[in-house]
Amino acid sequence: MKVIIIDDEPLARSIVKEYLQSHSEIEVVAECNDGFEGMKAIQQHDPGLIFLDIQMPKINGFEMLELIENPPAVIFTTAFDEFAIKAFELNATDYLLKPFSKERFDKAIQKYLHHAAAPQSQKLLETAAQSPAQQNRIVVKDGSKIKIIPINQIHYLEAADDYVKLVTADGAFLKKRTMNFFEQSLGVYQFVRIHRSYIVNTHLITRIDAYEKDNHLVLLTTGAKLPASKTGYVKLKEVLGI
Repeated sequence: MKVIIIDDEPLARSIVKEYLQSHSEIEVVAECNDGFEGMKAIQQHDPGLIFLDIQMPKINGFEMLELIENPPAVIFTTAFDEFAIKAFELNATDYLLKPFSKERFDKAIQKYLHHAAAPQSQKLLETAAQSPAQQNRIVVKDGSKIKIIPINQIHYLEAADDYVKLVTADGAFLKKRTMNFFEQSLGVYQFVRIHRSYIVNTHLITRIDAYEKDNHLVLLTTGAKLPASKTGYVKLKEVLGI
């Protein structure tokens, strides 16, 4: 069974390797220092299981998982916050809270072996993404590159089939999420869903014009014009206080 260890702490990686020595059915095929290396190794080796830290440089463990089409099973090795631990308990294969013992490690391995056929739940990422630590930026694939987009650089979001298009000054980028997800998670930044297909950054609104019956057009400082439905206009007025 192929396994990859992804953790920016060499000591943490060596502990996992040491604990795995008593599991002869498991082979460590790669060790990775960050999420970028982890992505490449997963694509190259197609492991059945990864040991994954959360807090790493560049992109964190959750963001790395979001960028993988079919992520392998995951056992988290982390000192992450209480909110994320709740997400792990609900949805993850298992998590090991650092520092962890050999006995606890072996229990995680046994749990994985008994549930190896169970797919990694998307609910884990959706739950973890609600954490304040996850909400100030969005990580997307841009061809073969990874782009980190700060929330305040997004002009608006547009529904695009199974994806959501994030429109910024640098162009548009696709993220495999739902409009409902972004409506919930971006509300704190004064993003408002003005239409079933559009969520707007209210800080960029320069004018709202009446347009066809109960609909309106929202004009942004960038020159973009977005439709606002009747219910979307009501939400917008509440947020803007008009």
